[in-house]
Amino acid sequence: MSFDSFSDFLAMGKHGLFVWSAYGICLSVLAINVASPLLARRRYLQQEARRLRRESTT
Repeated sequence: MSFDSFSDFLAMGKHGLFVWSAYGICLSVLAINVASPLLARRRYLQQEARRLRRESTT
């Protein structure tokens, strides 16, 4: 399928809303799948550092 202009490409034969929202949802899920373990690791390391500081003072 070829498009005459960039606006035709974005509209995708009146299916553009579905197509681009599907891409957006997919990219959002992928970003969450990458960010979630990274944030959980940082949170875990901070908790362990606090625990070690607490244990070393007693």
